[in-house]
Formats: sequence, structure tokens, C-alpha cells
Amino acid sequence: MKKIITAVLSFTFAILTLSACAKDEGGLKKVRISEVTHSIFYAPMYLADALGYFEEEGLNVELTNAGGADAVMAAVLSGGADIGFCGPEAALYVHIGGSSNAPIVFGQLTKRDGSFLVSRVDEKETFTWASLEGKEILAGRKGGVPAMTFEYILNENGLYDGENVNMNYDVNFNYMTAAFEAGTADYCTMFEPVASEYEKAGKGYVVASVGEASGEVPYTCYIARENYLSKNSETAEGVLRAVMRGIRYLDENTSADAAKLLAPYFDGTSEESIAVSLDSYKAIDAWQKDMTMTSDAFNRLQDIIDNAGELEKRVEFEKLTDTSIVKKVYEEVYA
Repeated sequence: MKKIITAVLSFTFAILTLSACAKDEGGLKKVRISEVTHSIFYAPMYLADALGYFEEEGLNVELTNAGGADAVMAAVLSGGADIGFCGPEAALYVHIGGSSNAPIVFGQLTKRDGSFLVSRVDEKETFTWASLEGKEILAGRKGGVPAMTFEYILNENGLYDGENVNMNYDVNFNYMTAAFEAGTADYCTMFEPVASEYEKAGKGYVVASVGEASGEVPYTCYIARENYLSKNSETAEGVLRAVMRGIRYLDENTSADAAKLLAPYFDGTSEESIAVSLDSYKAIDAWQKDMTMTSDAFNRLQDIIDNAGELEKRVEFEKLTDTSIVKKVYEEVYA
């Protein structure tokens, strides 16, 4: 919560001009969405743009990469963004800290961790989580959901940091792959397309899906303040309807076809690599088809955070979420 407050204060001055621009333009309503990072993991959202679904909803979506959940929540709380797209833990921490006009989760895109465990040695056929005993793993920043999720999996399999396994928290998320390639640690978690490209280059071997091992967790969601949702419910519906249609497109079309549409959003990444990444995420059932967060998944997220010693107190599902909008949208898209 302290990180979010600090981010809000430092962010406020930077977004004054953006706030003044949040108005209808060219017949389309501008919607400012702040995303936690730019990733193929979030393909349905980019497909919604590429296929013109946002425009069909009368929306001009301005998507900005905040580079972290704290920064996303800072943008939402300070008015620099209308909607935040990040893990619900950012909203959870605000609720724990106490807030009027609190951030509300009104839709969910991904339902599990999107990273894959990469080993230095080829153990695709023999790997079990017990294989990590006595080994060093690069899994992200301490206190971050990727690292906490990985720790949760380890603990579920009788492995504990500092006892029979070593979690290396010293390397920034953006530099983990480079550190691993330079010789740090025995294993490293990587998102797509990095994981499959790394394996293709013969540098390592994908041996497990973190998301499959952890179970369903509300990994990335759409979040807005209560007053924004009350005044802009049709806009929120339009955003979710467009993204849900993006999910449906992925379900009903080949990854190769989707990759052609997504290529302009990932400069420097080949269509082939994008398609492989999409196949990887389809294989682990990464996207929440009805875009509704469930209480079971939310409670598992709180279990994960609590297991890492980062949860001050639990928050009731009903206080953090509003599923009424997305349930209406789902009935329309899949009517």
C-alpha cells in the first residue's frame, strides 16, 4: 500500500495533461487503459483492437504500459487512467489500507500465471517439482505475485526457501533471462515468447508451466474506481465485450491467423514465435472465457500472498469485485 501511495504522489503531476484529454473525439469515446506490461499473454485485448471490436463499441482505447501493478494502481487512483489492467492484488492492498471510492475488479482476462519454468538441462521427460531440491531458481521480485506464486508451489511440494531450495530474489524481473544465460541459477521462470525462443535457440528447456501447477488464480484483471463504474457502466461493458470477443476469436481461429493480426503489436517478434506462444497459452487454458473472477480463485490468490507473509488481512470477495457487468456481457457475446 505504501508503494502505491508513493506512486500516486509521484504520478499525479505527470498525468494532469492526460486527464484533461479524456473526452469524446471523432465520435468515439476515449478510454485510457493502463496495462501492467505489454505481453502476448494479453493477446485477446490486442486482438480486440486489431479486429476493430473497440471501435464497434464506440470506443477509442488509449493503451499505455505502466511497467508494474503499483504504477497501474497509481494511475487509476490519481485519475491518470480510467481503467487499470493488472493483478487484483493491487486493488486488494488499497482495500486493506482503507479507501473511499475504492478500486473495483469488474472483469478478468487471465486465470493463471503465464510463466514457464526453464531448466539448463534437458529433463522434459523426468522433471518433477522434487527435482528443484537443492537448486537455485530465478522467479522474480520478492513480494511480487510471480515470485509468491512460485513459492506457493514449492511449499505445496515440501520445498522451502533457505532450507532445501534457494529462491534468488536479487535479479530484477526484466533482467532475469540475461542473468540466467550468464550463468546465474539452475532454473528460471520466463513468459512467452521468451521461453519458447530460449528453448528454440538451444539455451534451455521448458519443463513446467507455473500456471498449471498453481491452479486458477485471477492473474490480470480490469479495475476501475467505484465512481467511474457508476458513471460509465456502458463504457466498461464495451471494453469487456470487445475483449471477450477477442478471447472468442482465439478459441475459434488458428494461432497462425491470430499471429498475423498481432504481429504489428510486437515489433521484432516473428509471426511464427507469436503463434507458438499462443499455442502455449491455449494449452494451459490461460484466458478466462467468461471474464468473471470467482471467489475460489480470489481466495487462492489471498492464500498465495498470505503464504508469502505479505497479507496484512483478508478482504471479502464481494467488497473487491463487481461481476454484474461482465455477466451481462457474457450472455450477449455467447447468446
